[in-house]
This record gives sequence, C-alpha cells and structure tokens, in this order.
Amino acid sequence: MSISIQTNIASLNAQYYIGQNQLFQNTAIEQLSSGYKINSSADDPAGLAVANEYAGSITELTAGVQNATDGISTLQIADGGLNNISQILGRLQTLAAESASQTFQGSRATVNSEYQGLLAEVTRQASNIGLNVGGANNTNLTVYTGGGDNQADSQISVDLSGANNAVDATSLGIANTSVAGGGAQLANGAVANNVDLSNTAVTFLAGTTQSFTFNLDTGTGDQAVTIAVNPTSAAAGLSGAGVISSLNTSLAAYGITASIGSNGALQFGGSTAFTVNTTAAGTGPITTTSSATNTSNYNIDSGAFTAITAGSETDLFQNASGTTAVTFTTAVGSGDTLPDAIATANTQLAGTGITAVLDAAGTGISFQSTGAFSVSQTTAAGTGSVFPAGVLTVNKPTAGSTQTGNALAALTALTQAIDNLGLVQGQVGAGENKLQYASNLAQSQITNVSAAESGIRDADVAAAAANLTKAQVLQQTSLAALSQANSAPQAVLALLKNF
Repeated sequence: MSISIQTNIASLNAQYYIGQNQLFQNTAIEQLSSGYKINSSADDPAGLAVANEYAGSITELTAGVQNATDGISTLQIADGGLNNISQILGRLQTLAAESASQTFQGSRATVNSEYQGLLAEVTRQASNIGLNVGGANNTNLTVYTGGGDNQADSQISVDLSGANNAVDATSLGIANTSVAGGGAQLANGAVANNVDLSNTAVTFLAGTTQSFTFNLDTGTGDQAVTIAVNPTSAAAGLSGAGVISSLNTSLAAYGITASIGSNGALQFGGSTAFTVNTTAAGTGPITTTSSATNTSNYNIDSGAFTAITAGSETDLFQNASGTTAVTFTTAVGSGDTLPDAIATANTQLAGTGITAVLDAAGTGISFQSTGAFSVSQTTAAGTGSVFPAGVLTVNKPTAGSTQTGNALAALTALTQAIDNLGLVQGQVGAGENKLQYASNLAQSQITNVSAAESGIRDADVAAAAANLTKAQVLQQTSLAALSQANSAPQAVLALLKNF
C-alpha cells in the first residue's frame, strides 16, 4: 500500500463511520424521546401503513362504543317511560274493574273522569319518550358500532317502527274505551239527542217539569209508569247530576238506572224489560222529544199491531228453557186489542224469562229477555197480526247499553293493551342488551387492535436504550480513530528529515 499525503483513506473511513454512528445515536434518542419505533415513513413504510389501518380501526371503534352508550341511554329513557305507562294501565284496570261490578255504589261518571284523564296521560308520556305513532323512536333505530367487515355488520338495529311498537292510547287500542255507565240513549227519530247533561255551566228545567213514561211489566202486566223530573217546577232548576239523581231515586224500585253517556246525553239501562218516551220541556229540557228501547236485553219489536178479528196466530218462542207457543185469538182479552195481546203474551211466556211490553213507538209489542231467544210465526191469523210471517231477527244486547258493559269492554281492551305494551318492552330490553354486547365487543377489539398497533409502532425502550449506549461508544471510538487517521500523514515528514 502506497503512502500518500494527498488522500487519507483512513480519515475518510473514520468520517463515514462517525456519520453513521451519529445517525444511529440520533435514531435511538428519537425513539426514546417519542416512545415510537416509527417516527417517519422512512423508518418502516410497510409497518406504518399497517399501523395506520389499526389506528383508524381504533378511532372508529372508540366512536362506536360512544354510539352504543348513547343508544343504551336512549332506550333506558324509553324503558323508564314504558314502566310508568305500565303502572298507568294497572290503574286503568282498577278503575274498569270497579265500574264493571254491578254492586258498585259510587259515581261511574267520576270514575270515568279519572279514567279518561289517564288515557290522555298515556298518550302524553308515549309522546315524551318518542313512542307515539311517528315519534322520534317509533322507527328502526340503527346504531353504528364499527368493527365489522362491512357497514351492515358494523350496525345494530333495534326495530321500534310501526303502530305495533307505539304505546299511545290509540296504538294500544284503548283510546275510545270508557268505564261510564251505559244504557239506551234517547233519540229524536233519526236525529241523535244533542242535550249535553255533562255541561256543568248549564241549569236544566228551571221553573218547569219534564216527564218520562216507562212501559214495563211490574208483575201484573204491562204498565205505563210516569217519572217526573223537577215535579215542583222549582225555579232554580237542576244540574245534570241533579237530574240523574232525581231519576234514579224514582227508578230504583224498577231496576232501571239513569246515567249520562260519554257524549253527555241521557241514557237508561238495566236488566228490566222497558221502553221509554218523553216530550221535551219548554225550558231547559234534559232531552229532546224522544224514545228508547232497553238495548241491554235481547229484544225484538213485533211491528205495528193489527187486531185479530178472524182465526188465530201462533208464534213460537225458543230459549235455553225450551220452546213456548204463544197463541193470539179473536177472543176478548187475547188478541182483540194491543193491551190484551201484551197480557196474553206475558201469561203464556211466564217462567221463560221473556217479557212483553208496549214498544217505544206505542204501536206494537217489544219482547225482551236477558238471555238469547228466537221467535217465528208458525200460524197466521185470518185477519190481523201480532208478528209478520216467518223467522224473525232478535237483536243482541249492545255492549255499552248496560251499566257494566263499557267497563267490561274496557277490561278486555286493557288486557290486550298490556300484552302489546309487554311486546314493546321486550323489544326495548332486547335492544339494550344487544347494544351492551356490541359495546363489549368493540371495547375488546379496541384492546386487541391497540396491542397489534403497539407491536408495530411503539419503541422497545430497553433495546433503544442499549442502542443509545452502543451508539455513544461507537461515536467516541470513531472520533478517536479519526484523530489517529488525521495524524497519520505526519509520518511522511520522517522521510524528509535528511533533505
């Protein structure tokens, strides 16, 4: 190897390694200072790309956990409201059960007032928790939790859409229920009675009287019983509640009850067979000129009666107690007059539970019974008739025409409403559980993905510290070597001493 003073190869090598050792030392210091093994793309391009994917997944999953927590909170709010509505339904059942008892001695109007207020409260609370029809939560709620291979697998659905998942009174099927006492409402021909007795601002029959004529069987045949309201024509008149009290005081002996319907109109009910007529008073009437048949019984009107003047008519009545043939003849006291025909019918139907009274129109016979029955004409008279020929249709009792009918119907509706509410509660509860499980999975994924990212990105502090020590030693030895290399050309001077 030649000796040169122009090019110091050893010095150049030492300088190169000083630069490399300086870079090595800087890298170790950077890793220890930042805590990361990858501080720039040049450190590990492929590893950085994978680590960035992991970091994105962690960000998405963290947001997903928050979304799930928010979703659980929303469902818990709804769940609390559903529990409260459940308690209200329990109170509604209590009120309906009270009114459904025939031995109930209180005011059904007062009970119904509370009942209707609670129905409104059910709807209000359903709206507050967004589970009325079209409410904020009456939809398919989707919560993005992340962590899936696709968006569909990254979402949790809680389907609370449609009327079946709404819990307002209408959706539960109880909006139109009532626990008010029922009865046959008085009507003016084809026009409904429009006098509102529930209006507490109005006084009725001031200075006048209104009478009601009831056709009923008192045990000695059909009788017309007249009930006068405000019989003394007191100038002060009566409130709607006073009208009902006055009527019930007089009607109690006959098993008939007066009440105010849900529309405010006067109605009568009971198991007694009756029809009723009235003519409206001139001042403050409590009903229009009208009539009614007790529709809480099975009933049929014979139609207009025509005196039997030739032959005889036989009508066949059938019920649970058997078959009874009723015959009307031309004989006096049989079918010659309408009162005689009613008396004949009651005599022959005695013990069957079927009763004949004058119909509401006053032109025929109303046959009534608390049990089902059928009637048909088997033999027609030569002249005149009680019933038209053939098999006749008997009207079934109207549900709301009895004192307990409305309440019994309400109980049926409330039972179904409670079942429906339970289904919604089940949906909400299942949704809470699904979101909690999804949150647990997302948190587990965050932990494991963070560990994977750490393995790529985070610095090994022990290794980095060892590398720093190594780099510092190498740096010092490199500098010492450079010093020696720089002094090596001075040896050439020894060759020139003799010149």
